[in-house]
This record gives sequence, structure tokens and C-alpha cells, in this order.
Amino acid sequence: MKQITKSVYSVGVIDWNMRSFHGNTFITKSGVTYNSYVVNDNEPALIDVVHKGFEEEFIKNISEITEPEKIKHVILNHLEPDHSGSIEYMAKVLKNAKFYGTAKLKEGLLKYYNLNIDITVVKTGDKINLGNNTLTFVEVPMVHWPDSMMTYCPEQKVLFSNDGFGQHIATNKTFTDEVDCGLIDKEVAKYYANILWPLGAMIDRSINNILKMNLPIVFIAPSHGLIWRKDINKVIEKYLSWAKNTVTNKAVIVYETMWGSTEIMAREIARALTDNNIEVKMFDIAKTDFAEIAYEMLEAKAFVIGSSTHDNEMLAYIAGFIHFIKGMKPKNRIAVSFGSFGWAGGAVKEIATNLTSFGVEVIDQIGAKFKPNKEELNNCYQAGMKLVEKLK
Repeated sequence: MKQITKSVYSVGVIDWNMRSFHGNTFITKSGVTYNSYVVNDNEPALIDVVHKGFEEEFIKNISEITEPEKIKHVILNHLEPDHSGSIEYMAKVLKNAKFYGTAKLKEGLLKYYNLNIDITVVKTGDKINLGNNTLTFVEVPMVHWPDSMMTYCPEQKVLFSNDGFGQHIATNKTFTDEVDCGLIDKEVAKYYANILWPLGAMIDRSINNILKMNLPIVFIAPSHGLIWRKDINKVIEKYLSWAKNTVTNKAVIVYETMWGSTEIMAREIARALTDNNIEVKMFDIAKTDFAEIAYEMLEAKAFVIGSSTHDNEMLAYIAGFIHFIKGMKPKNRIAVSFGSFGWAGGAVKEIATNLTSFGVEVIDQIGAKFKPNKEELNNCYQAGMKLVEKLK
């Protein structure tokens, strides 16, 4: 339990051992948190419940603030199991509570779980009074599910932001300014890149709708990670920038190689970019998790994707990664496809076709037979120079 304001307490739990989130694409090396908050008042309210398996610790945390039976209101901002997994247990313990959520949440929750509770449907602008505090609801559909909403407490100036502004950091610290700012900057961007990137238009609209409400916000309390009490305007501006797919003059090279030749090509493309002071990040997809690469690609204008050819097609890891990036719906990007082949090619064209299909402009395609010779290496360098021209 951690006190945030006079009336608001953090009562969530830390999952130190979670290593993959959202399937197996988001590797969470230090674990995650499932945040929940109590607004302690005449009629105490609980904002969200936690993942299944943490019920006893969760109840203990709540009990440090108030007896669970005294909770009168349970706000369910989101349906996903990391937010709602303990709901069947909690509905029995919080026997005197009313439950609130959007219409989509009610529909999904009653389908997902074996529940015999009434859920009051709320929409943007609806309020409940707790005594000295009120809670106001703001629907934010597709940030990042159709059921999503945020909850605002004007008296405490706290925005309970659901999945917005979260990070996957397992720590017993409470606020973002209590840990290294470089770590926070990376993890909030990594979270956005892997969870929210494809939803930019909806995120932009939702944030601007909230800004138009002129809510004084002193704390942003997300459902994962640490609470914001500093740099609030900075993180909001970052979200708005990412939502617009704003890019920087940076290139990310991702490749898969069978016998090393495609890696040689990747290094030559990188050399041209480096010679011209363009920031480059390079990854062997077979040795790096998707989440880390997505983070690097979030603000990069240039995608450089390569694969050796096998059976006239690209290799399996890079094929899966391109499918993953397609789901992110990147905009305003340019690309080069490249790769080596033996007796017949195919991967380079296949990569280019895939990138083009979801709106990435492919400015060059470079192949090399077996090990690249001097001419083929020069072609790689020149492909890098074409990127330089577009990036500078």
C-alpha cells in the first residue's frame, strides 16, 4: 500500500516473474505491475482489480486502508484479464459494492466470467459521489480496447488513466521520478510501441477530448508501472507525437541470415548511414525480442529489412516480424529490402511486397548471390546512400 494523495492509495500488486505479455511478443524482463487504487471516503471506491492469482495479497493491501466489506464502488476501467482477472473472487469479497463500467465492458465481462453481479453502465461525463470526493468517467474507446475508459477525481486531481501512460516496470517505487529518467523514457515508449502504436488516430482524439475538458491533472495513475507526478505535460506531448506517427532521421535494420551473407549486407548498408551521421540500430531478428525492436522503430523513419532466401521465400523469423509490424500500422516510413540467395532469389521481393502492402515506401531492393562481391557490396552502400538522401 502506498499513499498518493490525502484520499488516494495504491493497492495493486507486483508480478516480479512475468516475462512475456500479450502473448509472447512483449518480453517483460523485470516483470510487471497490476495497479489498483482506493479512493478512501465516506463511500470508499476501488479503481480496477488485479490479475488472477494475486487475490490474497490484493485483499491484504486493501485491508490496510479499509475493510473490504466497506468498499461501496468498484470502477472497472478495462476488461482484459490483467485488469479484471480476480473479479470473480473480488465480487464475493466486496459484497456491498456496486460495479461500474462502459456498455462494452459489461457485455464482455459477463461473457468472460462466471458472475452474478449488476454492472452500472456509465459514459463520458457521468459521476458518482463518494462523500468528499467525486469520480468522473471518460470513455476512451480503443485506448486500447472498445470497452476502455479513464476515471478522474477532481478533488484529488488524479487521472486514473487505464493503459494510457503505463510502463512495464516491476519496482517497489511508486512514482516515475523515483527511478532513472532514462529508464522511464524508454519503458513508456516501449509500452506505447508494443501496445498502442496502431491506435494513433483514436489516441489522438481521446487525449484531445480530455484536454478540451480542462481537467487539472497533478497525478496520472496508470494500470501498469509507476505514477506520474512530474513531466505530465511532457508525457502527454510524447503520446500526441507518437499518435501522429512523427518520425526522426533514424534507421532500424532488421535481418535474418542463414550463413552470414545477409548480415554482411546489413553492415554495409549501416556503414553508409554511419558515414553520414545517421543514427542506426541493427538487429538479428533471431537473437532479439520483437518488443525491443518495436521500441526502436517507433520514431524511426527508415526500416531496412533483410532475409536470406529459403525455398524462394524469406526466413520464418523475419516473416513473423513483418506480420507483427504490419499490425502496428506504421505511417510516414521509407524502407530498403535486401538479402542473399543461393540458386534462386525471392525473399527480397517478398519483403518489399509486404512492406508496400501496408503503406511503407520501398525505395530500393538489393540482392546478392551467395557471398556478396565487391559490386554487390557497393550496391548495399548505395542503397544506404539513397536512405541518407531521404533522411537528411
